[in-house]
Amino acid sequence: MRLYKLGAHTKTDLKVHVVWIPKYRKKVLTGEVAIRTRDILRQISLEHELEIISGKVSKDHIHMFISYRPTQNISKIMQWLKGISSRILLSEFAHLRKQFWGRHLWARGYLAVSSGNITDEAVQKYIEEQEGEPVVDNSRFQIDPP
Repeated sequence: MRLYKLGAHTKTDLKVHVVWIPKYRKKVLTGEVAIRTRDILRQISLEHELEIISGKVSKDHIHMFISYRPTQNISKIMQWLKGISSRILLSEFAHLRKQFWGRHLWARGYLAVSSGNITDEAVQKYIEEQEGEPVVDNSRFQIDPP
């Protein structure tokens, strides 16, 4: 059975797959740095009520599949994950400070892909089948005649 997060007037199941890399795609996420990165990301997620469904710290990138609340947005989530982890990792590992000058560990940007149980086509078909409701077609609103 599917588990929804319950709010005062809502039921939600919001999930996103995010990926980001160190600057210059340097292979620095190994050994103690990788272990500490994993622990930091878990702590950040706990503090900000994010649920990590799965994740992996690779040598030159990070994958996380997370569930989040409707009051949170992806850009703010990534700001927490990248910003806090960068500050902590650069303060704890001197060799990273030498490789990543200017207090920037992570490259600019990230990949974020939402996840769901139905396809885009299924949503479009459902909307088209609603009687008397506005239909969206290629970002234009059309109203079916009565």
